[in-house]
Amino acid sequence: MALHFLVDEAGEARPGDTVTLSGAEAHHAAVVRRVRVGEEVTLGDGRGAWLRGTCESVSPREVIVRVDGRTDAAAPAPRIVLVQALAKGDRDELAVQAATELGVDAIVPWQAARSVSRWDAAKAEKGRTRWATIAREAAKQAHRAWLPEVEPVETTSGLIARAAASRMLVLEPTAELALTGVDLAAHDPRDVVLVVGPEGGIDTSELAALRAAGAREVRLGDTVLRTSTAGPAAIAVVSAALGRW
Repeated sequence: MALHFLVDEAGEARPGDTVTLSGAEAHHAAVVRRVRVGEEVTLGDGRGAWLRGTCESVSPREVIVRVDGRTDAAAPAPRIVLVQALAKGDRDELAVQAATELGVDAIVPWQAARSVSRWDAAKAEKGRTRWATIAREAAKQAHRAWLPEVEPVETTSGLIARAAASRMLVLEPTAELALTGVDLAAHDPRDVVLVVGPEGGIDTSELAALRAAGAREVRLGDTVLRTSTAGPAAIAVVSAALGRW
């Protein structure tokens, strides 16, 4: 399979045009991935454009690709959205990486009541940018035509507001309903929103508030998964149910 790279220019390029990789992307292509002149690669802009091309010039500062073909992938619908509670260490970042590889369409950091990690005003944008970088690299590795959007950090009250306009499923190990038992008709245009709590689980008051707003509690099997693995596991189930896999 051809190596894949992301560059904004891909959005406007057509067969016969050249696209230039520069900066960090050129260094990654030339030094890390060691592309060579004449090698076939694919390029994308993260917004549906998908180019096939051939490297005409390669250096650590600039890689020039001649476009041989183009296709445009439609945006996924309905979207799969992961609401990931902030977690200690790198567990939330591991969830972002795996969720992106598995096809999530948007990621929402959640400041849950039991989150050990806290994003104050100074940390919020830095944290979101960090998650977006992780998602970008994971999407590139997975050869995705669309990059998932990483939204600003959300509060529980914000999640409650989202519940009415989406199909919100809260992952809760004690729930009676299994995720595989939920009817996820692909013709329903509403987002499928998967809510994952922090290490200590979702606070009972938060569960009650989300339930009252229309969210449904679901479980993944009979075991308790880490916050870093619950979301990706649920995305795999939902992707199959929506016919993506």
